[in-house]
Amino acid sequence: MGQQPNLLIVVVDQQRYDCIGFAGGYPVRTPNIDKLARGGVWFTRAFSHIPLCSPARQSFINGRRPETFGALWNYDNGLKVSALHPESYAWPRELQKSGYQTGYVGKWNVHPSFDPTAYGYDHCVSDRSYLVFQAEKYPEVHFSKGFFGERNPIPLGDSQTHWLASKAIHLMEEYSQNGRPWHVRVDFPEPHLPCRPSAPFSGLYAPNAVPVWHNFQETFEQKPYIQRQQLLNWGIEDFTWDDWAPIVSRYYGMVSQVDDAIGVMLNALEQLGVAEDTIVIFTADHGDLCGAHKMMDKHYVLYDDVVRVPLVVRWSTKIDPGQTCDPFVYNLLDLPPTICDLLGLEKHDALQGRSLFPLLFSQSVSNWRDHVVSTYNGQQFGLYTQRMLRTTRYKYVWNTTDVDEFYDLAKDPDELVNAIYEPEYQAVIERYRRQLYDELLTSGDGLVNNPWMKRQLLYGRKL
Repeated sequence: MGQQPNLLIVVVDQQRYDCIGFAGGYPVRTPNIDKLARGGVWFTRAFSHIPLCSPARQSFINGRRPETFGALWNYDNGLKVSALHPESYAWPRELQKSGYQTGYVGKWNVHPSFDPTAYGYDHCVSDRSYLVFQAEKYPEVHFSKGFFGERNPIPLGDSQTHWLASKAIHLMEEYSQNGRPWHVRVDFPEPHLPCRPSAPFSGLYAPNAVPVWHNFQETFEQKPYIQRQQLLNWGIEDFTWDDWAPIVSRYYGMVSQVDDAIGVMLNALEQLGVAEDTIVIFTADHGDLCGAHKMMDKHYVLYDDVVRVPLVVRWSTKIDPGQTCDPFVYNLLDLPPTICDLLGLEKHDALQGRSLFPLLFSQSVSNWRDHVVSTYNGQQFGLYTQRMLRTTRYKYVWNTTDVDEFYDLAKDPDELVNAIYEPEYQAVIERYRRQLYDELLTSGDGLVNNPWMKRQLLYGRKL
Protein backbone atom coordinates (compact mmCIF):
# COMPACT_ATOMS: atom_id res chain seq x y z
CA MET A 1 0.00 0.00 0.00
CA GLY A 2 1.27 3.46 -0.87
CA GLN A 3 1.37 6.53 1.27
CA GLN A 4 -1.82 7.49 3.02
CA PRO A 5 -3.81 10.31 1.39
CA ASN A 6 -3.74 13.87 2.65
CA LEU A 7 -6.93 15.33 4.07
CA LEU A 8 -8.13 18.90 3.54
CA ILE A 9 -11.35 19.83 5.37
CA VAL A 10 -13.02 23.18 4.74
CA VAL A 11 -15.85 24.24 7.06
CA VAL A 12 -17.65 27.51 6.46
CA ASP A 13 -19.99 29.28 8.86
CA GLN A 14 -23.70 29.85 8.17
CA GLN A 15 -23.72 28.64 4.58
CA ARG A 16 -27.19 27.94 3.20
CA TYR A 17 -27.49 24.80 1.08
CA ASP A 18 -29.53 26.64 -1.54
CA CYS A 19 -26.92 29.40 -1.90
CA ILE A 20 -24.34 27.14 -3.52
CA GLY A 21 -24.52 27.36 -7.29
CA PHE A 22 -24.42 23.58 -7.69
CA ALA A 23 -27.58 23.23 -5.56
CA GLY A 24 -29.57 25.16 -8.15
CA GLY A 25 -31.45 27.25 -5.62
CA TYR A 26 -30.58 30.93 -5.80
CA PRO A 27 -28.29 32.75 -8.29
CA VAL A 28 -25.12 32.69 -6.21
CA ARG A 29 -21.86 32.12 -8.11
CA THR A 30 -19.63 29.47 -6.55
CA PRO A 31 -17.58 28.10 -9.47
CA ASN A 32 -14.91 26.48 -7.29
CA ILE A 33 -17.28 24.65 -4.99
CA ASP A 34 -19.30 23.64 -8.05
CA LYS A 35 -16.17 22.19 -9.64
CA LEU A 36 -15.38 20.37 -6.41
CA ALA A 37 -18.90 18.90 -6.39
CA ARG A 38 -18.61 17.77 -10.00
CA GLY A 39 -15.35 16.03 -9.15
CA GLY A 40 -16.68 14.19 -6.12
CA VAL A 41 -19.87 13.29 -4.28
CA TRP A 42 -22.52 15.95 -3.60
CA PHE A 43 -24.95 15.17 -0.78
CA THR A 44 -28.42 16.60 -1.33
CA ARG A 45 -29.76 15.79 2.14
CA ALA A 46 -26.97 16.70 4.54
CA PHE A 47 -28.17 18.25 7.79
CA SER A 48 -26.63 19.94 10.78
CA HIS A 49 -27.46 18.03 13.95
CA ILE A 50 -27.23 21.28 15.95
CA PRO A 51 -27.23 24.63 14.10
CA LEU A 52 -24.97 26.54 16.46
CA CYS A 53 -21.27 27.31 16.07
CA SER A 54 -19.61 26.00 19.24
CA PRO A 55 -21.54 22.78 19.94
CA ALA A 56 -21.46 21.87 16.24
CA ARG A 57 -17.67 22.15 16.10
CA GLN A 58 -17.21 20.35 19.40
CA SER A 59 -19.35 17.50 18.10
CA PHE A 60 -17.28 17.30 14.94
CA ILE A 61 -14.06 16.89 16.90
CA ASN A 62 -15.58 14.35 19.28
CA GLY A 63 -18.02 12.48 17.06
CA ARG A 64 -20.96 12.65 19.49
CA ARG A 65 -24.00 14.84 19.92
CA PRO A 66 -23.22 17.83 22.16
CA GLU A 67 -26.01 16.98 24.58
CA THR A 68 -24.05 13.87 25.58
CA PHE A 69 -21.15 15.93 26.97
CA GLY A 70 -22.97 19.11 27.98
CA ALA A 71 -21.94 21.49 25.19
CA LEU A 72 -25.34 23.07 24.70
CA TRP A 73 -24.53 26.68 23.80
CA ASN A 74 -21.82 28.94 22.43
CA TYR A 75 -19.39 29.66 25.23
CA ASP A 76 -19.16 33.36 24.39
CA ASN A 77 -22.78 34.26 25.21
CA GLY A 78 -22.38 35.03 28.91
CA LEU A 79 -23.74 31.69 30.13
CA LYS A 80 -21.63 29.25 32.09
CA VAL A 81 -21.33 26.36 29.69
CA SER A 82 -19.48 23.13 29.31
CA ALA A 83 -17.02 22.70 26.48
CA LEU A 84 -15.28 19.64 25.09
CA HIS A 85 -12.39 18.90 27.43
CA PRO A 86 -9.01 18.03 25.87
CA GLU A 87 -9.05 14.66 27.64
CA SER A 88 -12.10 13.69 25.60
CA TYR A 89 -11.79 11.61 22.45
CA ALA A 90 -10.76 13.66 19.41
CA TRP A 91 -10.26 11.96 16.06
CA PRO A 92 -7.55 14.46 14.93
CA ARG A 93 -5.44 13.21 17.84
CA GLU A 94 -5.70 9.67 16.52
CA LEU A 95 -4.69 10.93 13.10
CA GLN A 96 -1.71 12.67 14.66
CA LYS A 97 -0.70 9.50 16.50
CA SER A 98 -0.80 7.56 13.24
CA GLY A 99 1.90 9.83 11.78
CA TYR A 100 -0.09 12.58 10.09
CA GLN A 101 1.07 16.18 10.15
CA THR A 102 -1.88 18.24 11.33
CA GLY A 103 -2.76 21.93 11.10
CA TYR A 104 -5.81 24.02 11.95
CA VAL A 105 -6.58 27.43 10.46
CA GLY A 106 -9.45 29.78 11.29
CA LYS A 107 -12.43 29.73 13.60
CA TRP A 108 -12.11 27.36 16.56
CA ASN A 109 -15.11 27.44 18.95
CA VAL A 110 -14.25 24.13 20.64
CA HIS A 111 -12.87 25.45 23.93
CA PRO A 112 -12.33 28.99 25.27
CA SER A 113 -9.01 28.11 26.94
CA PHE A 114 -7.50 25.25 24.95
CA ASP A 115 -6.56 25.73 21.30
CA PRO A 116 -6.44 23.06 18.56
CA THR A 117 -3.01 21.81 19.67
CA ALA A 118 -4.73 20.27 22.71
CA TYR A 119 -6.92 18.14 20.44
CA GLY A 120 -4.45 16.67 17.99
CA TYR A 121 -3.22 19.52 15.81
CA ASP A 122 0.50 20.28 15.50
CA HIS A 123 -0.01 23.88 14.44
CA CYS A 124 -2.85 26.39 14.53
CA VAL A 125 -3.53 29.83 13.12
CA SER A 126 -6.52 31.51 14.76
CA ASP A 127 -8.89 33.88 13.03
CA ARG A 128 -8.10 36.21 15.94
CA SER A 129 -4.60 36.49 14.51
CA TYR A 130 -6.15 38.13 11.48
CA LEU A 131 -7.59 40.88 13.65
CA VAL A 132 -4.05 41.71 14.78
CA PHE A 133 -2.88 41.75 11.16
CA GLN A 134 -5.78 43.99 10.13
CA ALA A 135 -5.27 46.43 13.00
CA GLU A 136 -1.59 46.79 12.19
CA LYS A 137 -1.87 47.12 8.41
CA TYR A 138 -5.22 48.90 8.13
CA PRO A 139 -5.63 50.91 11.35
CA GLU A 140 -7.87 53.38 9.58
CA VAL A 141 -10.52 50.77 8.73
CA HIS A 142 -13.57 50.84 10.98
CA PHE A 143 -17.01 49.36 10.43
CA SER A 144 -20.23 51.05 11.52
CA LYS A 145 -23.19 49.03 10.23
CA GLY A 146 -23.08 46.26 12.83
CA PHE A 147 -24.52 42.86 12.01
CA PHE A 148 -26.21 44.10 8.84
CA GLY A 149 -22.85 44.30 7.07
CA GLU A 150 -21.19 46.72 4.66
CA ARG A 151 -18.52 46.95 1.98
CA ASN A 152 -15.00 46.08 3.12
CA PRO A 153 -12.38 48.58 1.86
CA ILE A 154 -9.54 46.12 2.53
CA PRO A 155 -8.19 44.62 -0.73
CA LEU A 156 -9.25 41.06 -1.44
CA GLY A 157 -5.77 39.64 -0.97
CA ASP A 158 -5.66 41.00 2.57
CA SER A 159 -9.25 40.14 3.46
CA GLN A 160 -9.82 37.56 6.17
CA THR A 161 -10.93 34.87 3.72
CA HIS A 162 -7.82 35.10 1.59
CA TRP A 163 -5.48 35.72 4.51
CA LEU A 164 -6.66 32.47 6.13
CA ALA A 165 -6.39 30.66 2.80
CA SER A 166 -2.77 31.83 2.48
CA LYS A 167 -1.99 30.47 5.96
CA ALA A 168 -3.52 27.14 5.04
CA ILE A 169 -1.49 27.01 1.84
CA HIS A 170 1.68 27.71 3.80
CA LEU A 171 0.98 24.68 6.00
CA MET A 172 0.19 22.51 2.98
CA GLU A 173 3.43 23.55 1.32
CA GLU A 174 5.47 22.87 4.45
CA TYR A 175 3.82 19.53 5.12
CA SER A 176 4.10 18.38 1.50
CA GLN A 177 7.87 18.83 1.64
CA ASN A 178 8.24 16.58 4.67
CA GLY A 179 7.30 13.31 3.02
CA ARG A 180 4.51 12.40 5.42
CA PRO A 181 0.75 12.62 4.88
CA TRP A 182 -1.00 15.64 6.30
CA HIS A 183 -4.37 16.91 7.44
CA VAL A 184 -5.24 20.58 7.28
CA ARG A 185 -8.57 21.94 8.44
CA VAL A 186 -9.71 25.43 7.47
CA ASP A 187 -12.72 26.97 9.24
CA PHE A 188 -13.75 30.20 7.57
CA PRO A 189 -15.77 32.53 9.85
CA GLU A 190 -17.67 33.63 6.74
CA PRO A 191 -20.35 34.03 5.44
CA HIS A 192 -21.53 34.48 9.04
CA LEU A 193 -23.00 37.90 9.64
CA PRO A 194 -21.93 40.66 9.44
CA CYS A 195 -21.14 40.19 5.76
CA ARG A 196 -18.38 42.55 4.63
CA PRO A 197 -17.22 41.51 1.18
CA SER A 198 -14.23 43.15 -0.48
CA ALA A 199 -14.13 44.24 -4.12
CA PRO A 200 -14.96 42.82 -6.57
CA PHE A 201 -17.41 40.73 -4.53
CA SER A 202 -18.84 43.75 -2.73
CA GLY A 203 -20.41 44.85 -6.01
CA LEU A 204 -21.05 41.48 -7.63
CA TYR A 205 -24.77 41.32 -6.85
CA ALA A 206 -27.08 44.29 -7.30
CA PRO A 207 -29.75 44.37 -4.58
CA ASN A 208 -32.53 44.88 -7.14
CA ALA A 209 -31.45 41.66 -8.89
CA VAL A 210 -31.60 39.50 -5.78
CA PRO A 211 -34.77 37.35 -5.82
CA VAL A 212 -37.07 37.36 -2.82
CA TRP A 213 -36.71 34.32 -0.58
CA HIS A 214 -39.42 31.76 -1.34
CA ASN A 215 -40.62 31.90 2.25
CA PHE A 216 -40.39 35.64 2.80
CA GLN A 217 -44.19 35.95 2.98
CA GLU A 218 -44.19 34.57 6.52
CA THR A 219 -47.28 35.46 8.59
CA PHE A 220 -46.24 33.65 11.82
CA GLU A 221 -49.80 32.35 12.14
CA GLN A 222 -49.84 29.50 14.70
CA LYS A 223 -46.05 29.76 14.90
CA PRO A 224 -44.14 29.87 18.19
CA TYR A 225 -44.14 33.26 19.88
CA ILE A 226 -40.33 33.31 19.93
CA GLN A 227 -40.20 33.75 16.16
CA ARG A 228 -42.09 37.04 16.33
CA GLN A 229 -40.00 38.03 19.34
CA GLN A 230 -36.86 37.42 17.28
CA LEU A 231 -37.88 40.28 14.99
CA LEU A 232 -38.06 42.62 17.97
CA ASN A 233 -34.73 41.40 19.34
CA TRP A 234 -33.03 42.39 16.10
CA GLY A 235 -35.15 45.49 15.49
CA ILE A 236 -36.29 44.23 12.09
CA GLU A 237 -40.05 43.96 12.66
CA ASP A 238 -40.75 46.64 10.04
CA PHE A 239 -38.25 45.47 7.41
CA THR A 240 -39.56 45.07 3.87
CA TRP A 241 -37.75 43.29 1.05
CA ASP A 242 -36.25 46.64 0.07
CA ASP A 243 -34.51 46.61 3.46
CA TRP A 244 -33.41 43.01 3.15
CA ALA A 245 -32.21 42.99 -0.46
CA PRO A 246 -28.91 44.85 0.21
CA ILE A 247 -28.20 42.56 3.18
CA VAL A 248 -28.87 39.46 1.10
CA SER A 249 -26.73 40.82 -1.76
CA ARG A 250 -23.82 41.14 0.67
CA TYR A 251 -24.45 37.59 1.87
CA TYR A 252 -24.27 36.43 -1.75
CA GLY A 253 -21.07 38.41 -2.19
CA MET A 254 -19.51 36.89 0.90
CA VAL A 255 -20.41 33.38 -0.26
CA SER A 256 -18.73 34.05 -3.60
CA GLN A 257 -15.68 35.52 -1.87
CA VAL A 258 -15.29 32.42 0.30
CA ASP A 259 -15.63 30.33 -2.84
CA ASP A 260 -12.81 32.31 -4.41
CA ALA A 261 -10.58 31.66 -1.38
CA ILE A 262 -11.39 27.96 -1.61
CA GLY A 263 -10.42 28.07 -5.28
CA VAL A 264 -7.04 29.54 -4.30
CA MET A 265 -6.44 26.59 -1.97
CA LEU A 266 -7.57 24.02 -4.53
CA ASN A 267 -5.23 25.58 -7.10
CA ALA A 268 -2.41 25.31 -4.56
CA LEU A 269 -3.04 21.57 -4.29
CA GLU A 270 -2.62 21.32 -8.06
CA GLN A 271 0.54 23.39 -8.06
CA LEU A 272 2.02 21.28 -5.26
CA GLY A 273 1.25 18.15 -7.25
CA VAL A 274 -0.78 16.61 -4.42
CA ALA A 275 -4.36 17.14 -5.62
CA GLU A 276 -4.82 13.50 -6.59
CA ASP A 277 -3.42 12.36 -3.26
CA THR A 278 -5.68 14.63 -1.18
CA ILE A 279 -9.20 13.96 0.06
CA VAL A 280 -11.10 17.25 0.08
CA ILE A 281 -14.21 17.71 2.22
CA PHE A 282 -16.35 20.85 2.12
CA THR A 283 -19.27 21.56 4.44
CA ALA A 284 -20.77 24.10 6.87
CA ASP A 285 -21.69 24.11 10.53
CA HIS A 286 -25.23 25.27 9.68
CA GLY A 287 -27.16 27.65 7.46
CA ASP A 288 -28.57 31.16 7.85
CA LEU A 289 -31.96 32.89 7.66
CA CYS A 290 -30.71 36.25 6.30
CA GLY A 291 -34.28 37.46 5.81
CA ALA A 292 -35.90 34.10 5.12
CA HIS A 293 -39.15 33.89 7.10
CA LYS A 294 -38.42 37.60 7.67
CA MET A 295 -35.93 36.57 10.36
CA MET A 296 -32.21 37.02 10.98
CA ASP A 297 -29.32 34.74 11.93
CA LYS A 298 -30.30 31.19 13.02
CA HIS A 299 -31.78 31.19 16.51
CA TYR A 300 -35.06 29.63 17.71
CA VAL A 301 -35.87 27.86 14.45
CA LEU A 302 -35.16 24.56 12.78
CA TYR A 303 -36.24 25.56 9.30
CA ASP A 304 -34.32 24.00 6.40
CA ASP A 305 -32.74 27.41 5.77
CA VAL A 306 -30.74 26.75 8.94
CA VAL A 307 -30.40 22.96 9.28
CA ARG A 308 -29.79 21.89 5.68
CA VAL A 309 -26.16 22.28 4.65
CA PRO A 310 -23.85 21.57 1.71
CA LEU A 311 -21.53 18.58 1.86
CA VAL A 312 -18.98 17.49 -0.76
CA VAL A 313 -16.37 14.74 -0.57
CA ARG A 314 -13.74 14.42 -3.33
CA TRP A 315 -10.94 11.89 -3.70
CA SER A 316 -10.17 12.02 -7.38
CA THR A 317 -8.16 8.80 -7.64
CA LYS A 318 -10.52 6.62 -5.60
CA ILE A 319 -14.07 8.03 -5.63
CA ASP A 320 -15.97 8.25 -8.90
CA PRO A 321 -16.70 11.89 -9.79
CA GLY A 322 -20.07 13.39 -10.55
CA GLN A 323 -22.07 11.47 -7.97
CA THR A 324 -25.18 12.87 -6.31
CA CYS A 325 -26.12 11.19 -3.05
CA ASP A 326 -29.69 11.56 -1.77
CA PRO A 327 -29.90 9.64 1.56
CA PHE A 328 -30.17 11.61 4.80
CA VAL A 329 -26.78 12.27 6.40
CA TYR A 330 -25.44 14.26 9.32
CA ASN A 331 -22.47 16.17 7.99
CA LEU A 332 -20.55 16.69 11.23
CA LEU A 333 -21.58 13.44 12.97
CA ASP A 334 -21.10 11.13 9.99
CA LEU A 335 -17.74 12.58 8.94
CA PRO A 336 -15.66 11.32 11.94
CA PRO A 337 -16.39 7.61 11.27
CA THR A 338 -16.09 8.28 7.54
CA ILE A 339 -12.63 9.79 7.99
CA CYS A 340 -11.59 6.85 10.13
CA ASP A 341 -12.66 4.44 7.39
CA LEU A 342 -11.02 6.41 4.60
CA LEU A 343 -7.72 6.73 6.46
CA GLY A 344 -7.67 3.32 8.12
CA LEU A 345 -8.10 4.51 11.70
CA GLU A 346 -9.82 2.46 14.35
CA LYS A 347 -13.28 3.87 15.08
CA HIS A 348 -14.06 4.84 18.66
CA ASP A 349 -17.00 2.95 20.15
CA ALA A 350 -18.76 6.15 21.21
CA LEU A 351 -19.04 7.67 17.72
CA GLN A 352 -22.71 8.39 17.07
CA GLY A 353 -22.60 8.98 13.33
CA ARG A 354 -22.54 6.43 10.55
CA SER A 355 -19.71 6.14 8.07
CA LEU A 356 -20.47 7.46 4.59
CA PHE A 357 -17.89 5.08 3.13
CA PRO A 358 -20.41 2.79 1.35
CA LEU A 359 -22.28 5.80 -0.06
CA LEU A 360 -19.05 7.27 -1.39
CA PHE A 361 -18.12 4.07 -3.13
CA SER A 362 -21.60 3.21 -4.43
CA GLN A 363 -21.85 0.10 -2.30
CA SER A 364 -25.19 -1.43 -1.40
CA VAL A 365 -26.40 -0.11 1.94
CA SER A 366 -29.05 -1.74 4.10
CA ASN A 367 -31.15 0.06 6.70
CA TRP A 368 -29.77 3.53 6.04
CA ARG A 369 -31.59 6.18 8.07
CA ASP A 370 -34.76 7.66 6.59
CA HIS A 371 -34.76 10.75 8.80
CA VAL A 372 -32.57 13.19 10.71
CA VAL A 373 -32.86 14.69 14.19
CA SER A 374 -31.60 18.20 14.91
CA THR A 375 -31.52 19.94 18.27
CA TYR A 376 -31.32 23.45 19.69
CA ASN A 377 -30.92 24.52 23.30
CA GLY A 378 -31.27 28.29 23.31
CA GLN A 379 -28.78 31.07 22.87
CA GLN A 380 -28.14 34.77 23.20
CA PHE A 381 -31.72 36.04 23.67
CA GLY A 382 -32.69 33.41 26.24
CA LEU A 383 -32.92 29.66 26.49
CA TYR A 384 -35.39 27.93 24.19
CA THR A 385 -35.24 24.18 23.68
CA GLN A 386 -36.16 22.46 20.43
CA ARG A 387 -35.86 18.99 18.92
CA MET A 388 -36.64 18.21 15.28
CA LEU A 389 -37.38 15.04 13.34
CA ARG A 390 -37.39 15.42 9.55
CA THR A 391 -38.13 12.90 6.84
CA THR A 392 -38.56 13.42 3.12
CA ARG A 393 -42.27 14.24 3.49
CA TYR A 394 -42.72 15.71 6.97
CA LYS A 395 -41.01 17.76 9.64
CA TYR A 396 -41.98 17.72 13.32
CA VAL A 397 -40.47 20.25 15.73
CA TRP A 398 -40.90 19.80 19.47
CA ASN A 399 -40.79 23.24 21.10
CA THR A 400 -40.77 22.43 24.79
CA THR A 401 -42.09 25.82 25.96
CA ASP A 402 -44.33 26.80 23.06
CA VAL A 403 -46.52 25.43 20.30
CA ASP A 404 -45.00 22.55 18.35
CA GLU A 405 -44.57 22.71 14.57
CA PHE A 406 -45.48 20.23 11.85
CA TYR A 407 -44.89 20.79 8.15
CA ASP A 408 -46.03 18.77 5.18
CA LEU A 409 -43.02 19.43 2.96
CA ALA A 410 -44.70 17.97 -0.12
CA LYS A 411 -47.47 20.58 0.07
CA ASP A 412 -45.52 23.29 1.89
CA PRO A 413 -41.81 23.12 1.03
CA ASP A 414 -41.29 26.66 2.35
CA GLU A 415 -42.51 25.70 5.83
CA LEU A 416 -45.04 28.49 6.03
CA VAL A 417 -48.09 26.55 7.29
CA ASN A 418 -47.86 24.99 10.73
CA ALA A 419 -50.22 22.00 10.52
CA ILE A 420 -49.70 20.81 14.10
CA TYR A 421 -53.43 20.96 14.87
CA GLU A 422 -54.74 19.64 11.54
CA PRO A 423 -56.81 16.45 12.14
CA GLU A 424 -55.48 14.65 9.07
CA TYR A 425 -51.92 14.65 10.48
CA GLN A 426 -52.54 13.60 14.08
CA ALA A 427 -51.67 9.94 13.55
CA VAL A 428 -48.41 10.91 11.81
CA ILE A 429 -47.57 13.42 14.55
CA GLU A 430 -48.14 10.81 17.24
CA ARG A 431 -45.82 8.41 15.42
CA TYR A 432 -43.15 11.07 14.98
CA ARG A 433 -43.29 11.97 18.66
CA ARG A 434 -42.65 8.34 19.59
CA GLN A 435 -39.84 8.06 17.05
CA LEU A 436 -38.22 11.28 18.25
CA TYR A 437 -38.46 10.18 21.87
CA ASP A 438 -36.86 6.83 21.12
CA GLU A 439 -33.97 8.42 19.24
CA LEU A 440 -33.33 11.10 21.86
CA LEU A 441 -33.31 8.48 24.58
CA THR A 442 -30.94 6.24 22.64
CA SER A 443 -28.54 9.09 21.85
CA GLY A 444 -28.24 10.10 25.51
CA ASP A 445 -30.21 13.35 25.31
CA GLY A 446 -31.04 14.15 28.92
CA LEU A 447 -34.01 16.30 27.91
CA VAL A 448 -36.28 13.24 27.75
CA ASN A 449 -34.73 11.53 30.75
CA ASN A 450 -37.33 12.78 33.21
CA PRO A 451 -41.04 11.94 33.53
CA TRP A 452 -42.36 15.45 32.90
CA MET A 453 -40.69 16.00 29.54
CA LYS A 454 -41.27 12.38 28.58
CA ARG A 455 -45.02 12.82 29.03
CA GLN A 456 -45.03 16.08 27.08
CA LEU A 457 -43.30 14.61 24.04
CA LEU A 458 -44.52 11.05 24.08
CA TYR A 459 -48.17 11.76 24.75
CA GLY A 460 -48.44 15.24 23.28
CA ARG A 461 -49.50 16.74 26.61
CA LYS A 462 -49.32 20.33 25.41
CA LEU A 463 -51.78 23.17 25.05
